[in-house]
Amino acid sequence: MSSHPFIPFHPPSLPANHTPESAARDFFVRMNSRRSVRFFSDRPVSEETIRSCVLAAGTAPSGANKQPWRFVCVQDPAIKKHIRVAAEAEEREFYERKANSEWLADLAPLDTTSDKPFLETAPWLIVVFKLARTDDGKQVYYVNESVGIAVGLLLAAIHHAGLSALTHTPSPMGFLSQVLARPEHERPFLLIPVGYPADDCVVPDIQRKPIDEIMVVR
Repeated sequence: MSSHPFIPFHPPSLPANHTPESAARDFFVRMNSRRSVRFFSDRPVSEETIRSCVLAAGTAPSGANKQPWRFVCVQDPAIKKHIRVAAEAEEREFYERKANSEWLADLAPLDTTSDKPFLETAPWLIVVFKLARTDDGKQVYYVNESVGIAVGLLLAAIHHAGLSALTHTPSPMGFLSQVLARPEHERPFLLIPVGYPADDCVVPDIQRKPIDEIMVVR
């Protein structure tokens, strides 16, 4: 018997008349409508909503339960402006000098450019940092895997709340540490604008892979 404390586990229960099959199917149908959005409304989103989404992200499993993530949630217009200016500088470098022809061709159907107005229009920017060590200097494990899972739950929570988001990865992202005055052991992982889509929002006409291309049963 372990010397560490354990508590009883209470598995989730399904609503009446729901089976695992129907619940899983319903979740897929809801998540299948999720899209990355680049055209946001400036309609306000409450801090309570963002807080609940981050709490959902924080339920993710992590290596040795170290929870090596930090979610810096920005709504201040001046800080968002600063982030946009710095991000667009990195993006111009990417599109003009860093990206090879194949990469640019793969991006062409998405119609992306170095202009990122959504970084100011969206009411919230959630900047995800990964921790190279805990706040008290302890070792962390499987950091990228752990933070990646947490981001997946965050995106699902944002969509479940009726909001839209975009996973934005300006490269390099070191400017985010400076703009947001984060400590050395926090490393930028992802920049996520969050809000309602604009009334005239459009998204690329792209398709997801069918099940037989992503699932193998043995």
